[in-house]
Amino acid sequence: MNPSICLYFQVHQPYRLRDIRITDIGKTEMPDYFDHEKNRTVFRKVAEKCYLPANALLEELFHTYPGFSVAFSLSGTFIDQCREYGPDVLASFQRLNRTGHVEFLAETYHHSLSSLVSTEEFCEQVTKHVQTIRALFSQTPSVFRNTELIYSNHIAHIARLMGFTGILAEGTDHLLRGRSPNIPFVPPSFRLPSDQEKMIRHHRPLPARGRHITVLLKNYRLSDDIAFRFSDRSWTGFPLRAETFTDWILASAGHTVNLFMDYETFGEHQWADTGIFDFLRTLPRIWQEQGLQTKTPSAVIRDWNQRNTDVYDAHSVISWADMERDLSAWQGNQIQNAALEHLYALEDAIKQEGATTLLEIWRRLQTSDHFYYMCTKYWNDGDVHKYFSPYDSPYEAYRRYSHALHDLQYRLPTL
Repeated sequence: MNPSICLYFQVHQPYRLRDIRITDIGKTEMPDYFDHEKNRTVFRKVAEKCYLPANALLEELFHTYPGFSVAFSLSGTFIDQCREYGPDVLASFQRLNRTGHVEFLAETYHHSLSSLVSTEEFCEQVTKHVQTIRALFSQTPSVFRNTELIYSNHIAHIARLMGFTGILAEGTDHLLRGRSPNIPFVPPSFRLPSDQEKMIRHHRPLPARGRHITVLLKNYRLSDDIAFRFSDRSWTGFPLRAETFTDWILASAGHTVNLFMDYETFGEHQWADTGIFDFLRTLPRIWQEQGLQTKTPSAVIRDWNQRNTDVYDAHSVISWADMERDLSAWQGNQIQNAALEHLYALEDAIKQEGATTLLEIWRRLQTSDHFYYMCTKYWNDGDVHKYFSPYDSPYEAYRRYSHALHDLQYRLPTL
């Protein structure tokens, strides 16, 4: 029996920081922490290259191939920038939603690392995101995707207690131990501390759905063939044809091949002249000819009826970033860890202050990209970090972040 295919796209834009001079910290008039001109410019560039043409293509494909479907998670900071810089982009996602071929997943509203530091903040952000998706698309997400696929057994059970039936994760080789990522898994059973369970249930955005949560694993080899290797002329698979890629899916076998990637793959990371849009346009036709079905994550979970589901045991935290697929993209050096510790040390004071503006700034400073820009890795992973960073160096990223954070701290009378 042929596997089905689950296509999931992450859609995210951070708020990049403006340069606050050290002499401006603590002045009476609060500075603007974010570079709105840069953010607008980047958003509109990616909108014209990726979001608008890719959404138009998907809308066409949904009408042409009734069985074709995809899933998205739209970060809250992306949604906020749609409201500020791109109502046309938001409208295009709403048109896709009306086709009935799209599932929207839940995530942390501010694309944060809160799952690693503050369970309460994590729950508050996820709840806000669920409420936003419900308001914009009339969908209530049942599947959760954490920031950058950051995952552990502990995070999976928090998501379960919040009412989610499924969670996405990276299919890492050392955890699979020779098993295929193309089948659903479950985390090992265990109980969280009672006080933590009580707090999670208090913040739960969804009704309780049972004792189990299903884990869908990214097939990183096939996903990265599109996301990273598609235009690499030195790659043995270049040029990648839809027919060839479909043969690889069929050879991969299993229940469902999960292809997870950044949506910006289409037109931004892989430019239009690489043929990436033609590749996407051709896939549904080839899949239909080969009898391959696409399913959204909730459909995969609903259709999985195996009682003896394998356990995916992630004692240590994993992610989909870099070669290590761990947390080193955001917590790999001293400046990253110092910034993260300083940020969350302000949580109690921020929330006691009760000022909506300060809380929103603090939460925008939680976005994982700020720490990603501070990464000091070398070689291939370092090149990827440099590609995404708007700053000249990791140390410039830290300087801007530190100045913004110190000014925010100055605004809190309780500190």
